[in-house]
Amino acid sequence: MAGRRRSAPGTPTARNRGRQLNRVRITRIGRSSLLALLVLWTSAGAEAAIHVVGPEDYREALARLEPGDTLALQPGDYREGLPVHDLLGTQERPIHIAGPQDGEPAVIHPRRGSNVVSIVDSRWVTVRNLVIDGDGRAADGVKAEGNADFAHHITLSDLVIRNLQRHQQIVGISTKCPARGWIVRNNEIRGAGTGMYFGHPEGRAPFVDALIEHNLVTDAIGYAMQIKHQGPRPELEGLPEGRSVSVIRHNVFAKGEDSSTGRRARPNVLLGHFPPSGPGVSDRYAVYGNLFYNNPTERLFQGEGDIALYDNLFVNPVGDAIAIMAHKGDPRRIAIFHNTVLARDTGIWFRTTERTERALVRGNAVFAGTPFSGDGASAEGNVVASYQEADDHLRAPFAEPGQLDLVPREGRLRGSVSLPPDMLWDLPDARRDFDGSGRSGERLGAYDGPGEQPHWMPALEIKPARAAEARAHRRRTNPESPLVVRRSSPGSGRVR
Repeated sequence: MAGRRRSAPGTPTARNRGRQLNRVRITRIGRSSLLALLVLWTSAGAEAAIHVVGPEDYREALARLEPGDTLALQPGDYREGLPVHDLLGTQERPIHIAGPQDGEPAVIHPRRGSNVVSIVDSRWVTVRNLVIDGDGRAADGVKAEGNADFAHHITLSDLVIRNLQRHQQIVGISTKCPARGWIVRNNEIRGAGTGMYFGHPEGRAPFVDALIEHNLVTDAIGYAMQIKHQGPRPELEGLPEGRSVSVIRHNVFAKGEDSSTGRRARPNVLLGHFPPSGPGVSDRYAVYGNLFYNNPTERLFQGEGDIALYDNLFVNPVGDAIAIMAHKGDPRRIAIFHNTVLARDTGIWFRTTERTERALVRGNAVFAGTPFSGDGASAEGNVVASYQEADDHLRAPFAEPGQLDLVPREGRLRGSVSLPPDMLWDLPDARRDFDGSGRSGERLGAYDGPGEQPHWMPALEIKPARAAEARAHRRRTNPESPLVVRRSSPGSGRVR
């Protein structure tokens, strides 16, 4: 790769560490790690080394990892951070860094002046089953550093990320360099300054072809997640040239009373646009099967660019739900379909620009003080009712998070809509509902099947919002701006 950073003389790298080991090396193995290691060994093949380490010797072993190797951290406190630097696995032989699957955890703490997990010029690396503890310092939990040339095909799985609430700029998971093929799965981030922040503020660090799924992100001060807008994609080895879809599915993005107010207030999730021309111009976000819950000072979701938003639950008892609008670019191709939206104030706010090519809002169930606002979108075949009337249509829309149930009552939300086939062809699970049941086309909103309470609902504990403060600081939309199509009469609940 042109411009690649070079290691200092004498520093071992994946290119010059010598020949691969031809046996599995296991030392000081704990019972809780054995099953995980056997699974990793089987998947990696015979030419793999398993280094079982503790807090005293893990950094030395970390620097020697080769493709296919596993670094197995035993329970304990690791106080010198976790530098994932110049680790070059392959697709067939990724490098694994793993803590115990059960029992006492391996807890990673930040080294002075460093982030807890620091990623530089590494690819095909998996980090899993760890507790990432920021100790309340000015350190991010996991960060692909801004001085890196790349961080590709990184998997972060089954991490507990905590103690990052010192201020809003402290982030649970962050990328500041070109990053392709990240998988962020089954992680828990509670109370961070910002939960996840991908990309550079000026659009210089593309975050491409990602899968973000089954994460629980609650009580962030700022964003639960933001993916920054992207400028022209640089010509760098490892970045795709063709169309790719970044998938965000089956996550919980919830905020509470610690949300910033005034000018520092942030949506739960904000998605910026992909490159306006050249490689990446046809990239897309597929956002489905998520719960967006509670924001006392901003909206639940804001987006621009090319986004398909479907089969999600949006619940904001103290404010607005969805806003599609220009932020750093334009809404270009937007499709909002088969969502259930419950918002005290505005449900879906849509403002197109002259560069908007598609703006569809179909098959949603929207219960809000102002169900729709904005201009320019094609809104057809939606169920619309007031916020208070949600209880007539849904099982338990006003319950606490652990008991929240937005499955339609018997006989409610009946109706069907047609969606353009070209809009669905590359969208995963677009013909399934929130629960993954195949759609019969008989119901609108996120649920079409029988509906079951998701397994993560009981774990969702949110601090109560300060409603009076929220009303004082919330950024208001204009409820007088109608959509271009005729609405049902307020509170009718009719399909339109």
